[in-house]
Formats: sequence, structure tokens, C-alpha cells
Amino acid sequence: MYAERASRLDGAVVWTIGSRAAADVRPVLPDGCMDLLWSEGRLLVAGPDTRAHLPEGGAAWAGVRFAPGDAPGLLGVPAHELRDRRVELADLWGAREARGHARSIARAADSAAALEDVALTLAARAPAPDPLLRAVVAGLRAGRPVAETADSVGIGARQLHRRSLAAFGYGPKTLARILRLRRALALVAAGTPFAEAAVAAGCADQAHLAREARSLAGTTLSAYAAAAKRLTPLPSGSSTTA
Repeated sequence: MYAERASRLDGAVVWTIGSRAAADVRPVLPDGCMDLLWSEGRLLVAGPDTRAHLPEGGAAWAGVRFAPGDAPGLLGVPAHELRDRRVELADLWGAREARGHARSIARAADSAAALEDVALTLAARAPAPDPLLRAVVAGLRAGRPVAETADSVGIGARQLHRRSLAAFGYGPKTLARILRLRRALALVAAGTPFAEAAVAAGCADQAHLAREARSLAGTTLSAYAAAAKRLTPLPSGSSTTA
């Protein structure tokens, strides 16, 4: 069973999922986020995805899903270096610090809360989230064009692209596509007809949405709608498995 709650860390979400059979797994869609993950003694970081990732069945997981653009400042690594990757935290920080955090989580009665404490510790020693990046996400999430979003935050298209690579793992056009698809699929999951969902989310038509679903989510609209009725949702951010 998947569960999530708002984190004490601004903009983040704490989630857990129990062990599950392969038949109960659904793809985790890209969303521009990065996650700090814990499972069976392992601490990992899930980078931003450019395509759907199908987790394996099996172990239970806990995670902290950071707001888009926040994790690179906390982890000290540009998002594009972790794009479509799951890496051991020790590979980023060194084994000594990672082992210390892993021991504290392993001893805790609530591993998700202990993982959240690690995230809060990181945030306390990191720069504050960049309000410009949050404004970019808000603009693209609302369906504004990339050029209009760049103008609204007062930077040029090239600078926005550079900053987006470091913050989100890919350029603003890719992030806009991902957020648009998520808007559309949320409507599809709620039972909205495909053509209506496409137009409401900002796609040209149903065929456009269908192409985006195949490209980014690796599924058809019909298959996604059927899975939404049948399966308990997994985290809306990065993958729960290495």
C-alpha cells in the first residue's frame, strides 16, 4: 500500500510503500523531481526521469520526494548528472557520512520519519531554494509557454535552459512536456474523455496526447486509464527502486 504526506521540509513529500508483487506495480512517471530513498539498509538518490520507470516488486521503500529544482542544492550535484539514474548516496558523499545516516535510519522505529530527518539536516546546511526556479515550475505547471515563462522571471531562454539542466535535469521544454502530460493523465485517471483531457492539458488534440503518453509514460491512454482503476498509485516522482 502506497501512502504519502506533506513533509516538514517545504515543498517535499514523504512517502512509503510496502512490499508488493510484480502484478501490483505500475510505472512511475517523470515529473522533474528527485528522491532520497531507503530500503533494506540502502540509501539511494533517484535522479530526474525523462521516461517512465517500472519498479520491481518486492521490498518495501520509504522516500522523500523533493520539490522540482530543490534537490541539487541539498545534495551538491547538478540534476543532469543523475538524469535517469539511481545511485548510492555513498557515491555522492562518501561512505562514512552515508553509513552514519543509514545507521540512524536503521535504528529508528519509523524509517520514513528518520529519512525525513536526514533531508531536513541537508536543508539546514544548504542554500535556500531559489525562488526563480519555483516560479519557473509554477509557470510551466500552469501551462505557460517556455518563452513567456522565461520573460516572467526576467531571464533569457539560454540562461533558463542552463539553469533548468542543473535544477531539473533537462531543459524547460522537456519539463513543460512532462508537466503537461501529468496534467492530462490526472484527468484521464479521473475519467475525463481522452480528447477533452488533451485539450484541457494543453495538447493540440487526442493524437498529440497519445504520442506524448507513449514517449514519456511508455503506455497508451487506454492502458493508463485501466491501470488507474485497478492499481494503487505509486509515487508521483522518481522511482522507488534502484
